[in-house]
Amino acid sequence: METVALHGPRLGVGRLCRALAVPRATYYRHLEAKAPPPRPTPTRALTVAERGAVLDVLHEPRFADQAPAEVYARLLDENRYLCSERTMYRILAANAEVRERRDQLRHPAYKKPELLATAPNQVWSWDITKLLGPAKWTYFYLYVLLDIFSRYVVGWMIAHRESATLAKKLIEEACQRQGITPGQLAIHADRGPSMTSKMVAHLYADLGVTKSHSRPNVSNDNPFSESHFKTLKYRPDFPERFGSAQHGRAHCGPFFDWYNHEHRHGGIGLLTPHDVHYGLAAQRVAARTLVLAAAHAAHPERFTAGVPTPPPPPTAVWINPPTATSSDVVQAH
Repeated sequence: METVALHGPRLGVGRLCRALAVPRATYYRHLEAKAPPPRPTPTRALTVAERGAVLDVLHEPRFADQAPAEVYARLLDENRYLCSERTMYRILAANAEVRERRDQLRHPAYKKPELLATAPNQVWSWDITKLLGPAKWTYFYLYVLLDIFSRYVVGWMIAHRESATLAKKLIEEACQRQGITPGQLAIHADRGPSMTSKMVAHLYADLGVTKSHSRPNVSNDNPFSESHFKTLKYRPDFPERFGSAQHGRAHCGPFFDWYNHEHRHGGIGLLTPHDVHYGLAAQRVAARTLVLAAAHAAHPERFTAGVPTPPPPPTAVWINPPTATSSDVVQAH
């Protein structure tokens, strides 16, 4: 109706009301309507000073975590009456204190990490997993650094404990081997003590590496490391327990060599991580294309959909791809 009042005199009230399917009587009634008069303050209401005194009592440390009903009862037991329980609620509501009146730590809203890799050595993911030791409650700790674009394991280590010093050494050596330059790499991890340590953070700063962390209590913010550990532990030859750290290294060494150089990974076009990491993917796909074309030429009747093509290599890999908004959908159309 505010639009009608603004534009009515210029466009004509009757024509505009017909266009909006609004009766003219409604329009004129709206113009004549007046705001209701303010509600008078009852004579029995508390004064401003009395309301302030009630609020001061509710702010006392002994009442800071008590409901108004509890405060009301305790005051009566102390032979004091300030106001009714309902009035206490009104005073708290007027000061936006109905829920919690104590100063509390407000946890920040953690932003969902969104990382994109379009080539190797742009985003690494790392994590630490426990390997069962020879006796109950004994463990060895496996550190693994993984490139999310190629799935290539760029560094790993087995230790007797979780340590920021060991993590710093592993990351530093992996960056040196891969020739990482400042501003090139982002490293993602969860919020374990080694991952969030000042020692590792200072290393990132020295190397010019961008750090990224999973949100608290969100298990799928680090999917590549979790998937890799599952591949390791679901292998048929994975031991139930490791007798020593040397036993763990003897098992993991051949595994990582197989994983990097022989494992045809479903997430990277059934190529090996080594091929994708070191730029051999296009060559492998071209060779596979020739094999499939020859197979089609020999028996075209067996390929009802035409000449088959091998799975393509990856072009972009995300940790938490951004969610499409309604505006993005409109622009896409």
